[in-house]
Amino acid sequence: MIAVADAPLLDGTRCLIMGGGGFLGVHLANALARQGAVVRAFGRLPVDPQDLDERVHWSSGRFEDPAAVAEAAQGQEIAFHLLSSSVPGSPGQSPASDLETNVLGTLRFLDICNTAAIRRVVFASSGGTVYGPAGSRPIPETAATHPISAYGVGKLAIEKYLGLYHHLYGLEYVALRIANAYGPRQSVLKRQGVVAAMLDHALSGKPLEIWGNGEVIRDFIHIDDVASAFLWAATYDGPHRVMNVGSGIGLSINQVASDIQVVTGVPDLPRHYRAGRTADVPANILDISLITQETPWRPRRGWIDGLQNTAQWMAAKRRIPLSSASGHRNSAGAG
Repeated sequence: MIAVADAPLLDGTRCLIMGGGGFLGVHLANALARQGAVVRAFGRLPVDPQDLDERVHWSSGRFEDPAAVAEAAQGQEIAFHLLSSSVPGSPGQSPASDLETNVLGTLRFLDICNTAAIRRVVFASSGGTVYGPAGSRPIPETAATHPISAYGVGKLAIEKYLGLYHHLYGLEYVALRIANAYGPRQSVLKRQGVVAAMLDHALSGKPLEIWGNGEVIRDFIHIDDVASAFLWAATYDGPHRVMNVGSGIGLSINQVASDIQVVTGVPDLPRHYRAGRTADVPANILDISLITQETPWRPRRGWIDGLQNTAQWMAAKRRIPLSSASGHRNSAGAG
């Protein structure tokens, strides 16, 4: 949970969350409500009332339905665009489908934002995919972008169109390039993240599945810290339009697996290594110096602390006792 001191107050600001029922959407909606915003969350399926702050107004609808989106956008000041029909590393990528649903769908949404006089869009981009096989570590926002997945190409295209709408119509925007987010409420069914998938297997006593040799490096950031970055982006008035959001720390997938085994108290689980995926880059660590210089935002959750928090939530949902080795490794550092 984000403390008030770690985020700006948004008293009375009317905020629309596109994708309000998703992993980030629920956390962001609750965080916005705690900071005094008037929140409308838009999504296809209603959220469990136990997950969503009672002050959040829910609007059911599909992103492909312009009338439903226009109704949700009416009277809003800031829109958080979190929707995507695909996820990184999806098998059988369909660039045409990704373009039609995500990119063209976003263009229709931006037209609706202009009509509704929404003044700012905060977009969930992808720090894990837009850069591709980057030559530098950590990766700054100024690095070349060579995405090797349809998901990453789509995210980058939306960033460029946001820039175009800013140039043509004065629409304010901030695109946050997010690292590998994890935390409570992340689905294990939608291929959203390796942490959720491994925790699910560990708590179920199943072998841990690893794509490739497990030596690829990733930057992991707790969902509370991601939501906090979006709050700061909502009020940011500086010159930068694109900023990385991560921990700035790299962990191999093998290290993630080892930490999960210790945190869940099941150190003897076997690991099944599967063929590597074409969309996976060898290493991805984000340089977060820009956002920490431009805003008060800092990642607050250390890796082990965040992992324990996530494991405890998943175990409680399954009503499984968790025998956590809380003293394992130093929890300093974010991610």
